[in-house]
Amino acid sequence: MSRNTFQKLRQPKMLVENKTSFSGPDSEVSIYDTYEPAKRVRLDSKELLFCGMITGRKIMYTPELPRGEVFLPHESFVVAPGEVIDIDFPDASMEDPTTCLTVEISREKVNQLSSQLVEETAIEGGVSDWRLGEPILHTHHSSETQGLLSRLIKLFSENHPDRNVLIDLNISELIIRMLRHKTRDFLLTYCSNNPEANGLIAALDWINSTLSQPLDVDRLCKHACMSRSRLYAEFKKKVGCSPLELQQQLRLKRAAERLIDGETITAVSYDLGFSNPSHFCYRFKNFFGCTATEYKKNKR
Repeated sequence: MSRNTFQKLRQPKMLVENKTSFSGPDSEVSIYDTYEPAKRVRLDSKELLFCGMITGRKIMYTPELPRGEVFLPHESFVVAPGEVIDIDFPDASMEDPTTCLTVEISREKVNQLSSQLVEETAIEGGVSDWRLGEPILHTHHSSETQGLLSRLIKLFSENHPDRNVLIDLNISELIIRMLRHKTRDFLLTYCSNNPEANGLIAALDWINSTLSQPLDVDRLCKHACMSRSRLYAEFKKKVGCSPLELQQQLRLKRAAERLIDGETITAVSYDLGFSNPSHFCYRFKNFFGCTATEYKKNKR
């Protein structure tokens, strides 16, 4: 399918949540374009639903978030089967539509990969598998996930001879990324309550509580009672990134929270260990896909 044909399929038939869908094995990809402001548009699914923002801004309402939460590009959220959210589209227009991509994935596929991943990354202390009934997961997604979503759109919309096999591989990767992030969030929450549960938890707690300081890997190894090689192996397997990468991500997420609370870019950048505001702004835009000023404005 050519790009022009794909764009023709997306021509608006509805002004709110205009849907273009493509089906694959165990999954369906949809692109939703909204061309006018709207309030309290219902979204639910019988299967697991991964949603990635492409352009514009949404405000999501759930029982856990009755006042709403802003959803921006480079962010994603996951809706478990049977959960319901309401969405506002405050900025949508014909010239600048609000666009979101969703991937609906069968629960059998999720459960299969979840069981496999839990077996491989089991941690003493009770890290569980993906729980479909837990509250909606809303998070920033990485450039790798952004690239994965672009590949999925391309695969779903073209007639490649190996289309179904490639879609299945990419959907599996997307599920694994979700599970990894869920596990990491669980570990970070767990370490704040049980900082000495085991070596990995102790290391996570150390990083999370010393974000303003340069990361001393040798001290981190001693704190976790691990060799350097084992520490890096544990992080790669169970957190999905290196200790330094995790520190950088946590710094930027903490910075984003403080900017929303009204603190200045200069104060936040120096307080969280960045060498200067310019370096902070460069890292922030790389991670969030927009400047710190734009992020602060949109979130508030």
